[in-house]
Amino acid sequence: MKNTHQFKPINVGRWVVWSLFGLLLAVVPFVFTSSLSITILSQMGIAIIACLSYNILLGQGGMLSFGHAVYTGLGSFLAMHALNSITAGSMPIPVSAVPLVGGLAGMGFAVLFGWVTTKKSGTTFAMITLGLGELVFAMSLMIPEFFGGEGGVSGNRVTGKAFMGITYGPPIQVYYLIAIYTFVAVAAMFAFTRTPLGRMLNAVRDNPERVEFVGYNTQRIRYMAFIIAGFFAGISGGLGALNFEIVTAEVVGAARSGAYLLFTFLGGATFFFGPIIGAILMVLAFVLFSEFTKAWLLYLGLVFVFMVIYAPGGVASLIMMNLRVAAYGHLRKLWVSYLALSVTALVVLVGAAGMIEMVYHLQLKETLGSELSFLGIALDSKSFNSWFGSLFVMLTGLGLFELCRRQFAVQWSQIQESIEKEIKRSEAP
Repeated sequence: MKNTHQFKPINVGRWVVWSLFGLLLAVVPFVFTSSLSITILSQMGIAIIACLSYNILLGQGGMLSFGHAVYTGLGSFLAMHALNSITAGSMPIPVSAVPLVGGLAGMGFAVLFGWVTTKKSGTTFAMITLGLGELVFAMSLMIPEFFGGEGGVSGNRVTGKAFMGITYGPPIQVYYLIAIYTFVAVAAMFAFTRTPLGRMLNAVRDNPERVEFVGYNTQRIRYMAFIIAGFFAGISGGLGALNFEIVTAEVVGAARSGAYLLFTFLGGATFFFGPIIGAILMVLAFVLFSEFTKAWLLYLGLVFVFMVIYAPGGVASLIMMNLRVAAYGHLRKLWVSYLALSVTALVVLVGAAGMIEMVYHLQLKETLGSELSFLGIALDSKSFNSWFGSLFVMLTGLGLFELCRRQFAVQWSQIQESIEKEIKRSEAP
């Protein structure tokens, strides 16, 4: 009998993507060199791990959780206590290992809470996670010995002996620690999607009855995935503790869990790289956009509604659909339509934003007078002309946007038909 050996070919494209990802993490601080930029980049790395860990539940397992901040937050608290123990000399581990303490803490609480939550699925699962999240948040205010009360728990990451000059005092050193953890965690979570457990998790999401029929325990699969998600969530929380050097009750609150859900969906939960996009958008919204207007949460809500209506697959789905169109050479036919949609959507946004800013001015800044400046235009929050003008701009833009959208839908359908014909032609013998 002849022995034959088959070798799986190297996936060159995947090696290129991961190499570029690692290179980007290493080089980007040299492009954005300000202290604010380093801080934002560090928060992006932390958010990427958190959103990807949440997507193990939502995107890969179909488990809608309203309490994911429990595991990132408790991981932060345990990591901060570990950091203080290192400072006191009672825990002989390096500071760089503190995020692993957070990961083990997140995994431990996932083992505890996950046994209850994963016994159910669907709406019941979501409600149980919401209840547990509220329970942990209430406990954070009731047990000040562990959670620090309203002031939280603080620490100092510059402790112990410096290793090769690394003290984690400068923000750039913290960033590179976060970048290393981010790269390893992202790679590990991607590898998980290719494991038999990851594939079975997808099957449980799509058809749990058939999975049960072939002999698998769906609750056990959900439970194991829940534990893995808790581990990576805890790592994210541990990195956050090192980065900010303080942990408060807010990190286990419902608002943090809602942010993970919102931005994972906006990024695209059905694609692995979607939560990465969502995490970047989350940091930009919380750190930068919130500085421009007090109404930023309302704008965020409007964007979410817009995405649910017109792009339920998130930003990642838009990218992938257009890459498919570009691969068949049809993308250049759409640039006029995209330009028209962008301009009309901008007109709608300007009109709506004018009214929103006037409402917030009436509520929050009425003592400063009724006049305000918006995009260089003088508006009067108590003037009929300002309200009518903003409403007219919004409605006009909305009508033009709808006309452009309908024309785009027809053009898009024709291009998709053309692509399908090309595919059938190439597959024909």
